[in-house]
Amino acid sequence: MCARGSQSAAMNEIAPDSAIKPAATILILRDTPEFEVLMVKRHHQIDFASGALVFPGGKSHEGDHHPDWSENAVGFSDFDAVQRSLRIAAIREVFEEAGILLARRRDGSGMGNQVAPLELRKAVDTGEVSFLSVVRDLDAQIDLKALTVFARWITPPLTPKRFDTWFYAARAPEDQLAACDGRETVDAEWIAPNEVLRLADAGQRKVIFPTRMNVQLLAEARSAEDCISRALARPLVTVLPKVETRPGGQVLTLPPDAGYGVVEEPLDRVM
Repeated sequence: MCARGSQSAAMNEIAPDSAIKPAATILILRDTPEFEVLMVKRHHQIDFASGALVFPGGKSHEGDHHPDWSENAVGFSDFDAVQRSLRIAAIREVFEEAGILLARRRDGSGMGNQVAPLELRKAVDTGEVSFLSVVRDLDAQIDLKALTVFARWITPPLTPKRFDTWFYAARAPEDQLAACDGRETVDAEWIAPNEVLRLADAGQRKVIFPTRMNVQLLAEARSAEDCISRALARPLVTVLPKVETRPGGQVLTLPPDAGYGVVEEPLDRVM
């Protein structure tokens, strides 16, 4: 599992809770024309993070656990059942939301600019067509090894919906174009991490707290390779934000050893 022995320990830091749903999100990175990350804008009618600029991602689905992925996913035997399904979910989500497929055709060739028409991506999103069948029909194998664990966040109890979200980083395929799905996302753009932070600070873009924290961490890197190297070297500390009372009011804090520095975010800026 990834190149970090601490990951197994991090898996068990939080007691199981059926109200917390497994989820995966992915930082797709490129270095040309500059170091940028792919982000999508959530549809304003979506009930979670509506209108926000986020990384592609979402909840794990039943199809992400299908045993036939063993023949259709590179690196399947390298990971345990939890990581397999999470990585498949992350790859599926970026396919649905941005049209990028982290895969190779079985003959070793790339996927090409247009992996699948928008109608097919929407059918996968709604469950009418399985992601597994799409990969099979393309005579391809998704690449689980292309993903590197970047972070793990668990939504605190103060929110109505709770997720155990794994963040992954991956290099963008050079032969594919990104395009939003028009349903969950209304825009897809490549953007430099520091520009995301600038736009958020200026109030020009809505960036939710977990996304902003991970963009700040991403901004410390100089390139896709540097980001992935830093992620591999960084101990994985599960982030479960906590509410604490300070003289100025309530703040949301993060574990000090999680890599984000000392964070004391006023609660009214998070909710």
